Amino acid sequence: MGLSDDLRKRAEPVWTRSLAHPFVLGIGAGSLPVDRFRFYIRQDYVFLIEYARVLALACAKARDLPDMEKLAELLHATLGREMTLHRAYCGEFGITPEELERTEPAPTTYAYTRHLLDTAWSGSLAEIVASLFPCQWSYWEIGTMLATRGAPRHAPLYCQWIDTYASKEYGELAQWVKTLLDRLGADASTGEREPMTERFLLSSRFEHAFWEMAWTMEQWSPRT
Repeated sequence: MGLSDDLRKRAEPVWTRSLAHPFVLGIGAGSLPVDRFRFYIRQDYVFLIEYARVLALACAKARDLPDMEKLAELLHATLGREMTLHRAYCGEFGITPEELERTEPAPTTYAYTRHLLDTAWSGSLAEIVASLFPCQWSYWEIGTMLATRGAPRHAPLYCQWIDTYASKEYGELAQWVKTLLDRLGADASTGEREPMTERFLLSSRFEHAFWEMAWTMEQWSPRT
């Protein structure tokens, strides 16, 4: 068993809650209120911007050229293809580019991205990959779970979301991150594995919190 499987097992309770979250199940049933999904995809856009910065720092900290190449490729794909597709997808929900760019991070989005950026600035490549793995792998688990149950054809835009994360291309990306985490974990000492585990577990909690944030359409307290 590699480190990724060991960490996934340790975080089983919170991952189970994410897989069974009403927001996730609502996408699968096609019953999720659109205003909640609109809130989610705007926050996800904000998340992707910070995620790109994390990838850039991961690329800078990578020692092997193949890893640098793959991380740079992922960064380019995120800033180019994925962000373009995300803007177009938001447009399907009536969200204009101007609205999207004006999106302010909700408290959980802010906290989650600060956690990832702190890891990227102060941690090793192994810690960065451990912190990113819950996002990459849990979306693949969610996508394949919902696709297996049968996508809601009466809600084509939700079907599109499911198809994206259940796709072969996304699965290959998730598997690459998993393999990289296992390789870095195998080379890490016990002392080095401890911060990797801490980063992974915190990201796992934030993944669940992100669904809850979208479900409640979380807002900041009124300014004084």
